Amino acid sequence: MRTPVVMTLGMVLAPCGLLLNLTATLAPGWRLVKGFLNQPVDVELYQGLWDMCREQSSHERHCNQPDLWGYFEAEPVRVARALMVTSLATTALGLLLASLGVRCWQEEPRFALAGFSGVVLFAAGLLSLVPVSWYNHFLADRTVLPADASPVTVHVSYSLVLGYLGSCLLLLGGFSLALSFAPWCEGRCRRRRKEPPGSPRRSSISTVHVDWPEPALPPAIKYYSDGQHRPRPAELGAARKPKAGFPMPRPQPGAFTNQLDVLRGEDAHSAGDSLGSTEPCHASLPCDSDL
Repeated sequence: MRTPVVMTLGMVLAPCGLLLNLTATLAPGWRLVKGFLNQPVDVELYQGLWDMCREQSSHERHCNQPDLWGYFEAEPVRVARALMVTSLATTALGLLLASLGVRCWQEEPRFALAGFSGVVLFAAGLLSLVPVSWYNHFLADRTVLPADASPVTVHVSYSLVLGYLGSCLLLLGGFSLALSFAPWCEGRCRRRRKEPPGSPRRSSISTVHVDWPEPALPPAIKYYSDGQHRPRPAELGAARKPKAGFPMPRPQPGAFTNQLDVLRGEDAHSAGDSLGSTEPCHASLPCDSDL
């Protein structure tokens, strides 16, 4: 059996989402801060969940910068750490279940297990989308995410974009795998319809059968009310009663023994028509046409 399209799509999107979320979690690029006073104009500071890196236009990057404003103690950063790590672990679990359910090495997939893995991956996408959205909401709020005062400016960095993309891919891949529940439910319902019921069902009012006593009817009425038009097979062997009444007389068929009897009554008409005579031919005397 070929692997369904929904399973193939889910197995492609979910690993991509895992890779993007892993990069977004580890890379120090959630927020870009630049425009420092008493610093070169090209100095930029990349802030992430675990590290800070200072970079200049000469592409010299120095990480492990000291946290002068208490950035790592901010609530969105701590919540994002916990939820992103949880999302990564949940994604790994979902991919493990999906690989066992989709089973490219077996004849038929396990639709129930594949659908459950889709639910797990969808939950992982939500776990990563929540911290990314929350962090982006307070990105420019210096009271929640500390930073230097103006003229220092803050901008969205690449890790936040990767977090959005990874979360969306996980949501799409999980939803695609969750559609595997449809064939599983269909097969389960088909098996239920084929199985005999374990206990007799309670009939409804519309299906109650009432045995009313059959009224005593005369034989003629009973015969026609039953929709019969001939005697029953059990009554065929019974002696038939003589019919009442008198038979109607029927004319006996004529027995012709000679030529005159056969042509009786016909030669007179034919002779009268041919000769114009009105005298009938007698049976004892031959007519002119017979001579």
